[in-house]
Amino acid sequence: MSLLVNETFYSIQGESSFAGLPCFFIRLTGCNLRCSYCDTPYAYEEGKSLSVEDVLSAIPPDHTGLVEVTGGEPLLQDECPALIDRLVREGHTVLVETNGSLDIRSLPGGSVCILDIKCPDSGMSDRMDLHNLHRLRSRDEVKFVVQSRADYLWARDLMQQGLPRPAEKVLFSPAHGTCDPKELAEWLLADRLEARIQLPLHRLLWPDIERAK
Repeated sequence: MSLLVNETFYSIQGESSFAGLPCFFIRLTGCNLRCSYCDTPYAYEEGKSLSVEDVLSAIPPDHTGLVEVTGGEPLLQDECPALIDRLVREGHTVLVETNGSLDIRSLPGGSVCILDIKCPDSGMSDRMDLHNLHRLRSRDEVKFVVQSRADYLWARDLMQQGLPRPAEKVLFSPAHGTCDPKELAEWLLADRLEARIQLPLHRLLWPDIERAK
């Protein structure tokens, strides 16, 4: 069996608690959501069929560190867990960014799930499988992309209802162009909310690049 791969590239990890580290990205094709702020619509359908071995061979031989499997929605593809398992067994730190709508129990041990819970302004919050919040493992992280004050309040309330995560593993990210990062920081401080604000580092470093080359 094979994977439908949209692109692979080597860059700086821009988000999560791993932000700032060199990372090899594997973007799989296909997504079951259509978020209002999506910046990778080209991953909905574009891609080429590759075996797990083909994907592994694309990783630079001198890169033994961080690898992220993302999308689209990577868990839509049946071979995704096999790819993640191979990456883990070969010694990589493997991040898997998933959109919150699919059961994450298929993720192999040793990987790190970045669970991207969609807020209401995304238009996709009703598609979330919130049972995933109780399926998270100790190293996993939760991310909220915030477009507005209403999004922030929704995420804050969900967190205060007993989100089972240490504070440093809960990430609030301002949506590019729609949420002022300073305002988001002020909301967090005003509520004394124990969460991590993250600025999309890759957008700060390369603001004019919309797509990896």
